[in-house]
Amino acid sequence: MGATALRYGPRALSAEKPRFPPQIPFIIGNEGCERFSFYGMRNVLTVYLVGYLLLDLPEADRPAAAKEVFHVFVMGVYFFPLLGGWLSDRFLGKYRTILYLSLLYCLGHAFLAVFEGNKAGFYAGLGLIALGSGGIKPCVSAFVGDQFDQSNKHLARVVFDAFYWIINFGSFFASLLIPLTLKAWGPSVAFGIPGVLMFIATVIFWLGRDRYVVVPPAPSDPHTFFGISRAVLSLPGPGRALAIFGLVAAVFTLFGAWSLGPVAAICLALVMILGFAGSGLYLQLGRAGSAYPAGELEAVRSVLKVLVIFALVTPFWSLFDQKASTWVLQAQAMTLPGWSWFQSPSQMQALNPLLVMMLIPFNNLLLFPLLRKMGWEPTPLRRMTAGMAIAGFSWVVVGGLQVWVDGGATVSILWQIAPYLVLTTAEVLVSATGLEFAYSQAPQEMKGVLMSFWSLAVTVGNLWVILVNAVVKREGTVQLMAGLGSSVTAVQMFFFAGFAFAAALAFAAYALRYRTVDHYRR
Repeated sequence: MGATALRYGPRALSAEKPRFPPQIPFIIGNEGCERFSFYGMRNVLTVYLVGYLLLDLPEADRPAAAKEVFHVFVMGVYFFPLLGGWLSDRFLGKYRTILYLSLLYCLGHAFLAVFEGNKAGFYAGLGLIALGSGGIKPCVSAFVGDQFDQSNKHLARVVFDAFYWIINFGSFFASLLIPLTLKAWGPSVAFGIPGVLMFIATVIFWLGRDRYVVVPPAPSDPHTFFGISRAVLSLPGPGRALAIFGLVAAVFTLFGAWSLGPVAAICLALVMILGFAGSGLYLQLGRAGSAYPAGELEAVRSVLKVLVIFALVTPFWSLFDQKASTWVLQAQAMTLPGWSWFQSPSQMQALNPLLVMMLIPFNNLLLFPLLRKMGWEPTPLRRMTAGMAIAGFSWVVVGGLQVWVDGGATVSILWQIAPYLVLTTAEVLVSATGLEFAYSQAPQEMKGVLMSFWSLAVTVGNLWVILVNAVVKREGTVQLMAGLGSSVTAVQMFFFAGFAFAAALAFAAYALRYRTVDHYRR
């Protein structure tokens, strides 16, 4: 099963030049295959739902239904990191959590391949993939960070970029090849190949079991973040009242939003709890007095400040994940270029990982060094602020294309290259940067949980999409859009652009006051 306790190699005790940990290739190889499996099935999911599984619905209703299923699935993928992070930090440790949930992940892919025409079986497979993929998500990125210490932490930033690069390497080939597989050999093969890649990913990860630095799960400790939070919120005061109000509001929200689906309702209730309880906890920390050391109380404050950062990033994810739903549906109304290998609108998504693989080295080798020479340091928060604003511009461009399509013009799918380029630039600045930022800001005893909150930001981003879709499906909204002479889709696109711009302004204002910390292992 591999090591069960923290191990330190000779490099931690010597003054030799810091080196990359030799076990990193096993994690990188695992991630490349796992991402191929995930994006292979995800990037054809909308097309498959419209063209195969939802044929019992009226043709006009299938795109909206497919979009809703897709975003509920993505919400699940980024909701289960909470479970994975909790299991990792408290019971199993990162290594065993990744290994065990990867086996469930493989089973989910098998369900997709076997139950291609059965809704219950297919949705069960999506649930298993959401559990497996989401559960390992905070653990894998945190597991990468665990392989480093203070002596070589500067190399971790390079590896996190390499980690993100290999994610997109797998995504590129999956986005290019799996749509062709679906068209040529049908759903069973198209979903079966990603399943095989996931099994290979699990084997690669297992092969490195004797080389990893394995940090054991933290023992039960009342001085952890959650222990202090429970104790502080039990004290009388306005913060406690605010937290209780959040719980009551969450219950009403859960029942009131159930029509949106159980996943969306649960996530919306969780947002209510986190928002009110987090605010109440921050107010209540001053009442803890001498019950806890000042340093531990300050650590709790620092975690709450990081969660605000994560909350402000959620609008970016509402834009980014729609490239696999809203943008694919737009692409289906465009004309293909006539190339023999380009046979499906889903293949446009291959452009995103290809651009990522080019932009990451461009930024690290050329752009960022140039900015430093000019006297401007591209700190993580500055990069993320710029990325969120840039994401808004991508939706201005794609909204303009939608107006063009709605006008009846024949529009080539190649016009989508422009918004893909802009959105991918934003992705590299926000997502790739956010992985390392989230790890560096997390106290050692709760890295898995805090990394899971970074993933939860993606869930909340997709929740905003579900809520907006629910609003625009109302009869009054449809009539209002018709009166304005615009399609609902075009209005939605410009709305999300404005959403991103507003979030970027709020993020920039908050980032000016945020002070970064360093929680790499010593």
